Amino acid sequence: MARYLLLLTFLASVFGAQAGIVRGRITDTKGAALAFANVAVRNTSTSTATNEQGNYQLRLNPGQYELVFQYVGYKPRTETIRVAGGDTATVLNVVLESENYRLGEVVVRATDRDPAYAIVQQAINWRRYHQREVAAFKARVYIKTLGRFTDVPGKILGLVKVGPDVKPGIFYLSESLSDMTFRQPNVVQERMLSSRVSGDAKGISFNRASAGRGLNFYNNVLKSGFSERGFVSPIADGAMLFYKYELQGSTQQNGLTINKIRVTPRRRTDPVFSGYIYVVEGTWRLHSVSLDLTKDAQLDYVDNIHIEQLFAPAPGPSDVWVMQSQKITMGFEAFGFKGNGYVTAVLSNYQVTPTYPNRPAPQTAPPAVASKDAEPAPVMRESVADVKKQKPVLHGFAKQVKERVRRSERSDSIGGLPVERMPRGQVMVVEKGVNERDTSFWSEVRPVPLTDEEKKDYHLKDSTEVIRSSRPYQDSLDRKRNEPEPMKFLVTGYTYRNTFKKWQFSVAPVFNILQYNTVEGAVVNAQATYTQNTDDRRSFSLTPALRYGFANKLLSPSVEAVWQHDPVKLARLGVGVGQTIENFDLNSQLTPFINTQYTLFRNRNYAKYYRRLGGDISYTTEPLNGLTVRTALSYYDRRELQNATIDLIKDVAGRAFTPNRPVSAELPNTSFARNQALTAELTLSYRPGQRYITRPDGKLNFGSKWPTFRFTYLQGIQALGSDVRYTRLGVGVSQSVNMGLLGTSSYNVMTGAYLGTPRLYFMDYRHFSGNQTAFASNFAQFQLLDYYLYSTRDRYLEAHYNHHFNGFFLNKIPLMRRLKWQEVASVNYLRTPSSGNYVELGVGVEHVLKVLRVDFYTALQSGNRQANGLRIGLGF
Repeated sequence: MARYLLLLTFLASVFGAQAGIVRGRITDTKGAALAFANVAVRNTSTSTATNEQGNYQLRLNPGQYELVFQYVGYKPRTETIRVAGGDTATVLNVVLESENYRLGEVVVRATDRDPAYAIVQQAINWRRYHQREVAAFKARVYIKTLGRFTDVPGKILGLVKVGPDVKPGIFYLSESLSDMTFRQPNVVQERMLSSRVSGDAKGISFNRASAGRGLNFYNNVLKSGFSERGFVSPIADGAMLFYKYELQGSTQQNGLTINKIRVTPRRRTDPVFSGYIYVVEGTWRLHSVSLDLTKDAQLDYVDNIHIEQLFAPAPGPSDVWVMQSQKITMGFEAFGFKGNGYVTAVLSNYQVTPTYPNRPAPQTAPPAVASKDAEPAPVMRESVADVKKQKPVLHGFAKQVKERVRRSERSDSIGGLPVERMPRGQVMVVEKGVNERDTSFWSEVRPVPLTDEEKKDYHLKDSTEVIRSSRPYQDSLDRKRNEPEPMKFLVTGYTYRNTFKKWQFSVAPVFNILQYNTVEGAVVNAQATYTQNTDDRRSFSLTPALRYGFANKLLSPSVEAVWQHDPVKLARLGVGVGQTIENFDLNSQLTPFINTQYTLFRNRNYAKYYRRLGGDISYTTEPLNGLTVRTALSYYDRRELQNATIDLIKDVAGRAFTPNRPVSAELPNTSFARNQALTAELTLSYRPGQRYITRPDGKLNFGSKWPTFRFTYLQGIQALGSDVRYTRLGVGVSQSVNMGLLGTSSYNVMTGAYLGTPRLYFMDYRHFSGNQTAFASNFAQFQLLDYYLYSTRDRYLEAHYNHHFNGFFLNKIPLMRRLKWQEVASVNYLRTPSSGNYVELGVGVEHVLKVLRVDFYTALQSGNRQANGLRIGLGF
């Protein structure tokens, strides 16, 4: 009997300790829902947010709690509630009143500017302190992302039909739950614990908590992800050059004075926000922000963005604040598609390691707290010049930050609690099984309840997923997708898909199949690619090609195969065999389409071809993060080709076709006899500090703050009948550097040499990708250089520099602002024994008609002008 009583007592204690649910709706005084309002449990790290309908929910253990309800621009409200156990539900609806930001009498000294300027200057003074006041933290992050179409066109640009599965309504809905750690200066690592994607049971959300770190308003410049431009923070060091400020009033919240400040752009098209920031008096930190970006800010992919962030004191005795919630809403309209969406994030369960043991004393004491109904007393406001003199003294600032971070790393703990260490460079790991949680799990852990629309989307897509994934359904969609259209064959090519079996068959567009050159005459280069994919990101592709030249009556069959067999190491094996017609420079900018136009209409046969028969095999892998290794071995029989036709459409008087023989300064006669070449290649590419995401289905690489270093070893082997013997070594470095408001710079420097006395033919020379047409296929290469004039078998130095100003200058010109053109500048340099110092200087504009770039170049050789030219290509 005693055993049964003990068992009953145990069961009662277990069920009695089960968490209860608090839920309700937050509205304003008119009954309108307050979407994404914050709900926090006082003196804990537990918080949540409302959904688009204003509904919230919290799962709490039995007990009594104080809930704090907050919304930007509204008076916070605190409610005491008792939560019963046993999975009970308690309903608490809350009405929030608009905050009365009173603008009392303000005495301003030595300036006639709005008092908001002095407040903002204080926030600027303390910006770096608040940016670094948290040495490290760990938090639980819930993210929900939704995108919906409100209108879908029948065809894109009137040319390409929209698929039958693209309809108005939610096109993407996902939720994720992650643990995120942060260490100064900006090391973010994330472990995704659970993921759900509407309508895709095997799908993994692309939500990333670390992506939100780019919207830190304590940084001088923020990157939105929706524009090449950076945007100036309202409290950046030079913010007053970009913003106008207006104090809307002040209010008291929990013993703190909160100043509401309206921020507006000084110039309509400056890269800045508009809206409101809320600054805490005395500590001069951000309490919350409600800011907008519009088309005037030169957004590229969306029409408008609204950002709201709410901050609160971190749990514990330290005087630091952390973000509680962030929501980003946006609207877009492009190519006939219209829609909107949002990303909301709720952070909780904070563990914090502060940078400083104590906060420096504020320069001015906060005003005394007034009663609710009392009229604000006159406030003495210093001038901006006076405030600038009150910058906090932060001697040893950087040293303290580094020391606290080192201490946190050595102890593998944050806030005194252990933290699992992740490999260097890994910014996120998605655990296996994250998408295997059922709906009951999400009902328990989801802090933000679903809206009716989201519930319907989950129910509809999840319940029909088996049907939508079935072969009959996929085949019915494929029949619609696979309908041949003349425009597809002409412009984009045609693809026949079998979605159920994950294979497709693609044919190149007509302008790539039909070509013309003086060596072969009219050319049919028929090729198609068969691709088989798997669920784990492995793939196999096979590309047979059949090329026929009608003038020289030469048939050239070939086939290539690529096997991507390791999605983690990004390893792939490539094999090619057959007969092909090749340009002497395999990396030439001169595409067959451009050469065809210049041959038929301008009497310019720039392309020079030779024939090769044989095969090659290559293998590429990433054995270590950031290190890519490529090896290749090839054997080819190579033969010279001659012009077989002089036919054209438009004859330019006095201009004749040139022989199919490149002109070279180093090799007066580039003609060659039939030869064989056995070559081996090793290429190493290393990017230190490369960041990456590990997912169950593979690895995704991101950027690095360090350059990419390259080493190339190319060996001609005189064996098995091969006629070549040479060794070419090369090294290079490249990088893209973000320069804030000034734009982005990229550079690529390469140098190398042939060792000893090489035995080789002209196709084995080191060629430099030149351009003699008005069309640029790659603006990161030479644009006025002859294709082969300075090809070398000796030493060389090649460098390219491009800077994208992202509208830094043109946005100040009214007409250019409306056109959204962006300026670019470039420098190209080459030095070989025959070229001397060859330099190209270029300036231009991109985003012309949204997709084009036009540059003007001048070429100099040893200080003497050689040529000028205009180049047009893609630039968006």
